[in-house]
Amino acid sequence: MPKIRMEAVRLVKYRGWSTRKVARHFGFTQSAIVKWCAKDPTGGWWRIPTRSSRPHHHPKQLQRGIIEKIIAIRERTKRTSEVVYQELANQEITVSLNSVRRTIDRAGLMKKRSPWKRYHPPVPRPIVEKPGDLVQIDTIHRMIDDKKRLYIFVLLDVCSRWAYARAYARMNGRTTLRFIAEAQRNAPFHFVMLQSDHGPEFGRWFVAQVRKKHRYTLIGKPNDNAHIERFNRTLQEECVDAMPADVRKINCALRKYLRYYNHERLHLGIALRTPIQIVSKRFQAIG
Repeated sequence: MPKIRMEAVRLVKYRGWSTRKVARHFGFTQSAIVKWCAKDPTGGWWRIPTRSSRPHHHPKQLQRGIIEKIIAIRERTKRTSEVVYQELANQEITVSLNSVRRTIDRAGLMKKRSPWKRYHPPVPRPIVEKPGDLVQIDTIHRMIDDKKRLYIFVLLDVCSRWAYARAYARMNGRTTLRFIAEAQRNAPFHFVMLQSDHGPEFGRWFVAQVRKKHRYTLIGKPNDNAHIERFNRTLQEECVDAMPADVRKINCALRKYLRYYNHERLHLGIALRTPIQIVSKRFQAIG
């Protein structure tokens, strides 16, 4: 359209065509051609841009004071639109939740979903009856300095609470495969299904290469990955936090801690028993 407007003005200014003839030639009204000629001061050498049809005013638009309060609450609390909406309601300010969301979005304060995150179809959670039926995996990020970090891959069997962990300098799909292979060699049972979050280290390439059943945690369901998240906290409080940010030293500490965790530490979630006791009991029942 900008190019068509420029050509129409040029026909009038330089070719001497009447505005009526130009209107019939391009299929627009004569008044539109007259307006285009008035908007182009160069006489046909400037492309007239398309202006937005968005109205400048609306009878139900938010008052400037309410918009400023929405932005101020968002910047102060760093919370979601629902929290900002409730804060306004507590101040007896009537505004819809959608208006709060639009205002935050227009101010550039909305944290939108990354376009690189792919949709993963949900897989039903299996019924856990024996060790290995559902093994959850996750990654702990540990800062080394302002820009560099190390990664601790963790694995937990939901049935027995048997755990494994190892630190690496890098985090990607190949590192995850190495970790799973090493954990399987050390585990006293076979991994049937793996469960992870939607992190990049657990992407589609990893799922295709691991050659095991795999499911992603459900979005908006934090309890779906509760066992491994609780183990992450225990591991950090009892082992990792006291260690320097060095991969070799952390791995030495993890080997000692995991022997204690799997063979000696009593767990409330499995009736004050150890993971090895659960694994042995299950295998004896099967045998």
